[in-house]
Amino acid sequence: MKKLLFILLTAFTLQAAQADNDKAITFNQLPNKAQTFIKKHFANHKVAFVKMDKKILNSDYDVILANGNKLEFDKNGEWTDLDCRRGGVPAKAVPSAIKKFVKTKHPNATIVSLERDHDSYEVKLSNAWEIKFDKQFNVTDMSMDD
Repeated sequence: MKKLLFILLTAFTLQAAQADNDKAITFNQLPNKAQTFIKKHFANHKVAFVKMDKKILNSDYDVILANGNKLEFDKNGEWTDLDCRRGGVPAKAVPSAIKKFVKTKHPNATIVSLERDHDSYEVKLSNAWEIKFDKQFNVTDMSMDD
């Protein structure tokens, strides 16, 4: 029991020590995959700020565009969060199954945020609906943000 407590305390201490390792970087220091994604889907938007968040085992990246939209990428340059409340998430960046569902069920809405992790997607629409999908693009939850 003492070993477990020691391990947990050590892990917490290391995490706390690593908590403030944000570092401003240049666009060219992003992983190539993230640079390509931004050039492809946000070519008409100026990058205002790029930040690397170093963690114990890896890093992730935040990109802020001049219009205020925020993009997040994992250590490999894969997008994890596209927060595009000003103009919406570019249609080409949205998986086709999600695009089709939104067009069918919410034809007048725009996707303003798209988030993904290892087993799901979360979509926020301009009409205040939030929709969760599993990796096979089955809807697992829907709610309206009041």
